[in-house]
Amino acid sequence: MTETVPRAGAREWCGLALLTLPLLVLAFDVSVLYLAAPQLAADLAPSATQQLWILDIYGFLIAGFLLTMGSLGDRIGRRRLLLIGGGAFAAASVLAAFAPTAELLIAARAVLGVAGATLMPSTLALISTMFRDPRQRSFAIAVWMTTFSAGVAVGPVIGGLVLQHFWWGAVFLLGVPVMLLLIALGPVLLPEHVEPGARGKIDLVSVALSLATMLSLVYGIKETVAHSPGVLPTVAVVAGLGLGVVFVRRQRRMSDPMLDISLFTRRPFVSAVSLMLLGTVAVNGLFYLVPQYLQLIRGSTALEAGLWMVPIAVVSVFASLLAPKLARLLGPRLFLSASGLLAVAACVAVATTDLTTALPVVLALVGAAVFGVAPVGVLGTDLVVSSVPSARAGSASAVSETAGELGVGVGVATVGSLVTAVYAAGLADRMPAGVPAEAASAAGEGVAAAMSAAGTLPPGTAGQLVEAAKGAFTDGFAAAGLFSAGVAAVIVVLVLVTARGR
Repeated sequence: MTETVPRAGAREWCGLALLTLPLLVLAFDVSVLYLAAPQLAADLAPSATQQLWILDIYGFLIAGFLLTMGSLGDRIGRRRLLLIGGGAFAAASVLAAFAPTAELLIAARAVLGVAGATLMPSTLALISTMFRDPRQRSFAIAVWMTTFSAGVAVGPVIGGLVLQHFWWGAVFLLGVPVMLLLIALGPVLLPEHVEPGARGKIDLVSVALSLATMLSLVYGIKETVAHSPGVLPTVAVVAGLGLGVVFVRRQRRMSDPMLDISLFTRRPFVSAVSLMLLGTVAVNGLFYLVPQYLQLIRGSTALEAGLWMVPIAVVSVFASLLAPKLARLLGPRLFLSASGLLAVAACVAVATTDLTTALPVVLALVGAAVFGVAPVGVLGTDLVVSSVPSARAGSASAVSETAGELGVGVGVATVGSLVTAVYAAGLADRMPAGVPAEAASAAGEGVAAAMSAAGTLPPGTAGQLVEAAKGAFTDGFAAAGLFSAGVAAVIVVLVLVTARGR
């Protein structure tokens, strides 16, 4: 007899709605602090180094602790870890909101990062427990993923509105009622799940190795984006890779590893993680440039740029929600191949745009690229959680989230370096006659620097320099489109090679 898979009921769907709320808060915290940075700097007077730590430590520690928290949830219970993380996040948010010094704000942001690392793998692992029916699980994962995308898009808009009426700390308080609601309703709506025989203890050496690996890699990638490749970022990446090898070898020797390396012997799991990594590389590098393009090239304000990004987020939400149904109708192989080809075509079209191209056309092409790549994340995540035993759902979820974090970093780093190189070459070719060497050198740092340098020049020459800088950046934007098209093409090839059936 065929075993009937239980279908989720009202309690599970209400639980899903509850699980999406922490993701909204995480998405807000990713972007909203950048808007508050000027007010924060005026109030707390942090040094330049402290400002960097205030902005970066949150993301660093989320990436560093994902694997640890995924494994810990499998051991002590996913709901339990989620509620502990939610409580810690709420407390740290209050501390950050009222921090009287830069040092205390950095500490609060660090706690927020560690607490944030508990939320994503726990929520995804709980979804795999709550939704056993494949169709329901696919749709639930699509809702889960689109919530984060929507939060990233509307976060700057909501943050901008809050900052118009309140002090900078108010942006941290947005998440407090959400986390309190999670703590209150979680025990009622969310199931607890601890695998029989699961051990509560976790290997602290493995925790340290995984943390050091991810922090080194993320730091090296971010520094490469910010300051171009250098000795220290290169050493950090090499050290991260070396520590990663040590971590893997330790896991192979352990009877109860923090990360089950045998997961990577499962072809569906490896294929899904690879597709998710490539998908985030393909879209995030280009997506990272759009706000700069809007503000520096098209003259939008920060709020206007945020509003322009909303339609792209809506496209991502629509594509993600539609993906499970289209995959069942057409077959995953055909659907992902077709959507990948759409992304390739859209990214190539982005590469043909210039300063005369209408802004809605440029954004429509970026939206089409996002529409083509978004299904990769949804279907890949579904495959990750469905291809492993339930005992390892938390670890598998953490691996998929870590792949996403690395994909974002690699995509942004590669595109950032590419645009910097293309911009420098393009500006050198366009440099107007009569620009002093000092101003020309400063303009080579970027469009904003070129605009600043233009302020020291005669009006005619200044206008020519600004136009040259905008043209050079547009060349870089086109190069980013070609890079994303190439990665999307690799996705299509990987789908055709690894996917079975239709």
